[in-house]
Amino acid sequence: MRLHYLPGTAAMAPHASLAEIGVPYELVRVERDEDGRPSDAYLALNPWGKIPTLEDGDLVLTESAAICLHLAERFPDARLAPPPGTLERSELYRWLMWLTNTVQMTQLRHFYPHRYGTEGVKEAADAELHAYYDLIDEHLSGRAWLVGDGRTVCDLFLFMLTRWGRFLEPPAWERPNLRAHFLRTLELPGVRKMIEEQGLELPELAAS
Repeated sequence: MRLHYLPGTAAMAPHASLAEIGVPYELVRVERDEDGRPSDAYLALNPWGKIPTLEDGDLVLTESAAICLHLAERFPDARLAPPPGTLERSELYRWLMWLTNTVQMTQLRHFYPHRYGTEGVKEAADAELHAYYDLIDEHLSGRAWLVGDGRTVCDLFLFMLTRWGRFLEPPAWERPNLRAHFLRTLELPGVRKMIEEQGLELPELAAS
């Protein structure tokens, strides 16, 4: 399998999923010009131009959450999702859709307010993000993982979003349960491998 990525982007969660599964994979760094436009070769593969893209045989799959679900279902022995038909599996769908459709999209308004064309976009996004991270922190009270008793792709996705939330004031990981979750997820071998292969710096809270 081949994952097209850039360090620190939405490719983090699929990359960590591949590494947790332990399946062989190839990383291909997406080349972009000075205006941020991907190469013609990448646009031929993914006309949307977004990152990441997974090549799995004849399948070309985009969207980080979709890639995570595909990998969890393709390699059930890795237990990155609860068994099909269980209540926990439905909860996984709910959490992952909320994380990508709501939290991730609000993060984009935080990072790129100019794309949305009106004043106060970043401030409104930041207020929403604080409320979302408070909800997640409350949910994690007394539990190690978002869904069920073991780590799932939801936790890998939340790890990515928590890292993105380091620029908030206060940072997302300053919440006690979210901080514990971030550090717990950081200890997963696949997450460690992803951090190393993408050349990302560990935050001070994790390095100490």
